[in-house]
Amino acid sequence: MHFLDTVLPTLAENLALDEALLLDAEAGGSETLRLWRWPTHAVVLGAGGKLADDVHERGVRADGVPILRRSSGGGTVLLGAGCLLYSVILRFDRDPALTDLHGSYRFILGRMLRGLSPHVSPLALQGSSDLTWAGRKFSGNAQQRKRTHLLHHGTLLHAFDMTPIPRYLKTPPRQPEYRRQREHAEFLVNLPMEGELLGRVLRDLWQAADVWLALPMATVNRLVQEKYALEEWTRRR
Repeated sequence: MHFLDTVLPTLAENLALDEALLLDAEAGGSETLRLWRWPTHAVVLGAGGKLADDVHERGVRADGVPILRRSSGGGTVLLGAGCLLYSVILRFDRDPALTDLHGSYRFILGRMLRGLSPHVSPLALQGSSDLTWAGRKFSGNAQQRKRTHLLHHGTLLHAFDMTPIPRYLKTPPRQPEYRRQREHAEFLVNLPMEGELLGRVLRDLWQAADVWLALPMATVNRLVQEKYALEEWTRRR
């Protein structure tokens, strides 16, 4: 598996890079683990998310926080310092569980739990795709699936300031049962691990040894122009 620890200059390029890596794998490329971080606040909608339902747009616009949309499912998230982002591109034929959406979450997040549990406990998979520490969420996850490969990516909160979340994000209208209507500050938690240690655990977990030398920038640039930088893409729902 290839390893990539690269942050491109714009958020649109970084969202496009995840999809470009998936398309590269579909065309015969490698499985990949990517780790990246975004240093300032940014709101990212899931492909099916509704801007009016998920975002306090007045607060976001007043503070100059960008809003973009990714191409995978899942809920709306706030990025920023103290949030490690990871992306895994996997072949469906790696394991039969990956061919089924729910089975793939159990396969991937079960592996994540096995890697993280020696460092922090008690950890669990709750809802359809959340990782929790003592019943509070530290990782949300989403997927984009193609013919032969999937893109699974998620957030790992470890030193994230939760204070701005209620200003930018509404309480989601659809919630997993275990959330029990808790507000963001009572529901989310930072995993007590250093970001560098988290990165080492993930790289060991996925045995990502080969470093990417050439990024698929032509595909990234095309996806930015056709999708990620367009206001109509962000506001399509």
